[in-house]
Amino acid sequence: MRTQDIIAAKRDGQELAEDQIRNLILNYTIGRIPDYQMSAFLMAVYLKGLNFRETSIFTQAMVDSGATLDLSSVSGTKVDKHSTGGVGDKTTLVVVPILAARGLKAPKMSGRGLGFTGGTLDKLESIPGFNTALPVERFVNQVKRIGAAIAGQTADIVPADKKIYALRDVTATVESIPLIAASVMSKKIACASDIILLDVKVGSGAFMHDIGQARELARTMIAIGRNLGRKTGAVITDMNQPLGKAVGNALEVREAIDTLQGLGPVDFTNLCVQLSGIMLYMAAQCKSVDEGRDIARATLDTGAALEKFTEIVQAQDGDPRIIDDPSLLPAANHIYTVTSLDSGVVTGMDTARIGVAASVLGAGREKKEDGIDPAVGVIIEKKLGNRVEKGEALAVINANNPALISQAEFHIRESYAFGDPAELSPFVPEIIF
Repeated sequence: MRTQDIIAAKRDGQELAEDQIRNLILNYTIGRIPDYQMSAFLMAVYLKGLNFRETSIFTQAMVDSGATLDLSSVSGTKVDKHSTGGVGDKTTLVVVPILAARGLKAPKMSGRGLGFTGGTLDKLESIPGFNTALPVERFVNQVKRIGAAIAGQTADIVPADKKIYALRDVTATVESIPLIAASVMSKKIACASDIILLDVKVGSGAFMHDIGQARELARTMIAIGRNLGRKTGAVITDMNQPLGKAVGNALEVREAIDTLQGLGPVDFTNLCVQLSGIMLYMAAQCKSVDEGRDIARATLDTGAALEKFTEIVQAQDGDPRIIDDPSLLPAANHIYTVTSLDSGVVTGMDTARIGVAASVLGAGREKKEDGIDPAVGVIIEKKLGNRVEKGEALAVINANNPALISQAEFHIRESYAFGDPAELSPFVPEIIF
């Protein structure tokens, strides 16, 4: 079975056989197929697509390329939430404690930020001492003991995805629904949770700019999950503006703590409650999503979720004093307010550009091996529908290198569009089961 024949078949739009897909993935993982041939195959897939059968086989082959997490010793229902990435998306830091406080088991393996999207591991590592590199045994034992752990994926889980994603990133083949679906779901399947909820972002700060594409991606991932034996659902959520106000690692941790204390931004709090409510419903802890939301909100209101977050921080060697004293988190040396040059109503935001502004300051990375500055970022003061007067604050830059402030300011200014007052249609999350 020659690799070039498999590439040619997909280039010509042919459906591939199971053994063709599996041999391609597994031989590439162990180094028998060079990068240039896999790059050609990925471009063929980007242009010609994979049908559902091929996508499911592709996903399972990536799972089979390495080890899987064994959670058989963990009693109870194991749940996992995955976001397709966004600006200011820190929901894991609130949703996981809510679910664990309700008695569910939340073994969360997360990733790092790349480009304008933030990473959960980067946020948590801004907490002094917090350890995201947990050995598997410690990870599993922590889930047994306190109901949750948030750590990085071990090197032997889905190694094919690590190699393939690195190629997609440099060959302009990231934005392919079958490849995105296979990448996400292979990791979710390998991490062995019973229930998976996918938070599919749509808008100017998401990979999916179009609601139709977002639905297609959500339905593809749901079908893969179910086909491979997992109870799977999805919610399509808004990324036409940053989520909450904070964009940047320590800044987002601080906002997550505020939210756990009942003081967070309304949009961010509502999304955390929505995601938690859906998962409580999927786990049969309530009779409806509405009831699940009520339970989730009560878990915030009573302080039970905050207590669970504190347990997670302590269990992973973090300094729990940050809960009551956020000044212990890394803080930037230079604070600069970006004021509006216009008056009007905010009618549009280029959310990705806000993420780029934070990245310019050092909050993000362009390559996976790049370092980050946990202290820097942006606080958004004006969002869609807000009235702004000339000279009023649009955003506050938190920087350590003053030479980068003007570049970040430029991106922030360019991200805003102003117009006449008009009633904006509220974004209503779309739930797909």
